Amino acid sequence: MGRSGRGVMAPISRILSRAPWRLAPIAALPLIGGCDMVVMNPAGDVARQQADLVLWSTLLMLLIIIPVMVLTVLFAWKYRASNRDADYRPDWDHSTGLELVIWSAPLLIVVALGALTWLATHTLDPYRPIGRIAPGRPIPQGQKPLEVQVVALDWKWLFIYPEQGIATVNELVVPVDRQVRFRLTSSSVMNAFYIPAMAGMIYTMPGMETKLHAVLNRPGQFEGKSANYSGAGFSYMHFPTLAMDSTGFDRWVAGVKDGQGQLSTARYLELEKPSERVPAMRFAAVQQGLFDRIVMMCVKPGQPCMGMDHHAEGLHAPVNDRAPQAGEAKGALLRDPSEKGESPHLTAPHGNAKGAAQPGDETNRNLTRLTPSEIPGAVRRAQS
Repeated sequence: MGRSGRGVMAPISRILSRAPWRLAPIAALPLIGGCDMVVMNPAGDVARQQADLVLWSTLLMLLIIIPVMVLTVLFAWKYRASNRDADYRPDWDHSTGLELVIWSAPLLIVVALGALTWLATHTLDPYRPIGRIAPGRPIPQGQKPLEVQVVALDWKWLFIYPEQGIATVNELVVPVDRQVRFRLTSSSVMNAFYIPAMAGMIYTMPGMETKLHAVLNRPGQFEGKSANYSGAGFSYMHFPTLAMDSTGFDRWVAGVKDGQGQLSTARYLELEKPSERVPAMRFAAVQQGLFDRIVMMCVKPGQPCMGMDHHAEGLHAPVNDRAPQAGEAKGALLRDPSEKGESPHLTAPHGNAKGAAQPGDETNRNLTRLTPSEIPGAVRRAQS
């Protein structure tokens, strides 16, 4: 082989020597197929319907994307410069049939997407109670949803079970095939509560309450996490979600109640302080009305509440829009005008103004001059 042959083969041999390393990612693709894509393979009916919405939306969009990609390649190949058999029409600029296809097909797909999204988003509204446990399985008559009160802390999750009178930190346990009604809030900054196998993400905000209705249809352990950056400990703000049958759930509740911990106001204020990598904690008892005080940001004793929640027990509205209790003064909204009276006004004229009878008086020239109240012990300054 001559020099020219050796010159050509040398680069090829170098490329082939590096080929196994370059093909390694492609060889690893079959391994990725073994991963469990929990978002597209969830364990709850709500998350399953959300996954179906994603699949149908993607399919409808592919009805346009795939033909456009295929036609792009075909047009580039057919009308290439070297193809002498292709039609050459430099003055062509309109085709009614082609215009109908170009505009009608995307329009129909947009209408279908809009209808599908409108129906699904209203059906899967997180504030709306679910209408079924699974396809073809309505909610059993008389079954009450399990209420779980969720508080996003720095940097951990607090779960309160008001019906059972218990609470946990970084551990969520729910029964299978029973609707769960989450009431969510945050202690300091906005966060996002997300259990991919159960339902979509819902935000939590301080001083506000959001809701989420969901269900898990098979037992197992699933991941729950924070989906919104909230500070230094955000990376460790995740928790296991355990789904078990009703017998196992009752057994777990009984085990928590056998413990010694109690979630009082003082204990909550300790939990509220920022901390990272917090292990799972359980509380056998919870102070009544704690979640409502968290929502209204008045957990600390003597701290005024931001608003009135109808679920709160023993809490009074911060505004005077209710009848006064025994020994309580009337609020301004309930008083008659004759009961309100007046407070001293520094700028209001006392008696007849001097300028009314004396046009040349100084008070007619300086309308902003005030006579401040005298404070005992204060040095009185002369006014200019």
